[in-house]
Amino acid sequence: MATDVHPSATVYPGTVLGEGVRVLENAVVGKQPALGPKSTARRDPLGPAEIGPGTIVSTGAIVFAGTTVGGGCILGDQSCVRERVSIADDVVVGRGSLVENDTTIGRGTRIQAEAYVTAYSTLEEDVFIAPCVVTTNDNFMGRTERRKELLKGPTIRRGARVGGGAVICPGVEIGEEAFVGAGAVVIRDVPARKLVVGNPARVLRDVADDELLENQ
Repeated sequence: MATDVHPSATVYPGTVLGEGVRVLENAVVGKQPALGPKSTARRDPLGPAEIGPGTIVSTGAIVFAGTTVGGGCILGDQSCVRERVSIADDVVVGRGSLVENDTTIGRGTRIQAEAYVTAYSTLEEDVFIAPCVVTTNDNFMGRTERRKELLKGPTIRRGARVGGGAVICPGVEIGEEAFVGAGAVVIRDVPARKLVVGNPARVLRDVADDELLENQ
């Protein structure tokens, strides 16, 4: 399949587009970041954006320079993927979702509409992020110099699922195949294969065997 870039899209020089990539109306690929004076993001030079074969950069989506997106992905309408993000194959980033800088997303992960994946996060393979999930990385919310040493998004392990509107606090680890219920506020690590609910989130029970990836 030939690469297809819509006339209204912007693809910056040096961007690498794999075979069969589609860049749709008003999408932008390879954009350089404009950082505020107090931004904690790194300011080192960025390489080109790289988009893998068969990936779709949908209408109005933005992919920054220094980011690598694997093959067979869908970046939904008006989604945004910031700099130094690594996205593996077969990932979906839903409409209006934002993946912040220095984040890693594993193969087969699904991020639904209007989710916020904060900087310095790790999402492993086959993770499911429901609509309007919020992740955070700064317990000091912009105050003190000490915060710069402690900035860390969540680590969400293989096969974990996070329900709609949940809030994940800085540095929390969601264990492999764990399940976070809708609206939960997760302030501490979640053990593997446990279901947590509430504010603050607490363990309710084990994840059912028939929901585990090995049984699908």
